[in-house]
Amino acid sequence: MMGAKILVIDDEVEIRRLLKVGLTAHGYDFLEAANGKDGLVQAATLRPDIVILDMGLPDLEGLSVVSQIREWSQVPIIILSVRGQEQDKVKALDLGADDYLTKPFSMSELMARIRVALRHQGNIKDQPVIQVGELYADLSRRLVKVTGNEVHLTPIEYDLLKILLTNAGKVVTHGYLLASIWGGNSQEYSQYLRIYISHLRKKIEQDPNQPKLILTEPGVGYRLAAVE
Repeated sequence: MMGAKILVIDDEVEIRRLLKVGLTAHGYDFLEAANGKDGLVQAATLRPDIVILDMGLPDLEGLSVVSQIREWSQVPIIILSVRGQEQDKVKALDLGADDYLTKPFSMSELMARIRVALRHQGNIKDQPVIQVGELYADLSRRLVKVTGNEVHLTPIEYDLLKILLTNAGKVVTHGYLLASIWGGNSQEYSQYLRIYISHLRKKIEQDPNQPKLILTEPGVGYRLAAVE
């Protein structure tokens, strides 16, 4: 989506300068804010297509910015932060962030995550048919195929795959998956989640031991890879 508006909320001048060069070179419109309050104002008034957000801002916590944006907008939010601890990632993702990259970061990986977020925002939300590589799903018919062959899934396997498909390219946390499948107070089912993901991989991956579709985000959750 060339010409998409990307708002960078980061207090580091060097990071904003680096991102401005990279994003404009790829045809994106660059917007910037050096603190959380200014970022919230720009998010509300300029309506960017993606927000890239630092967690450590001088005035507001990044988590607060995520939660405030999510009160009125579903714009994709990509966290870009030096904080790499699992609990920080889980909190941000559970509050509604779509993705998380740790500084220092690869510009090529960030660009790939941006393309995935834009594609997800524009194409997946309301489509009953979703295709990721050789994986095909018709959600209206509960039909799943891999390389043209129908795959028979249990109800829980299907529900897990549906959540991952409708969030393709995004990290889905363990907590979200557990609550969605087993309801509240579902931490006791965490072992079952790993087992069902393993079963699902055996049915849709070419090599379940080296998965290319359902990727593990250690300590955080899972991501359904969005094929470029």
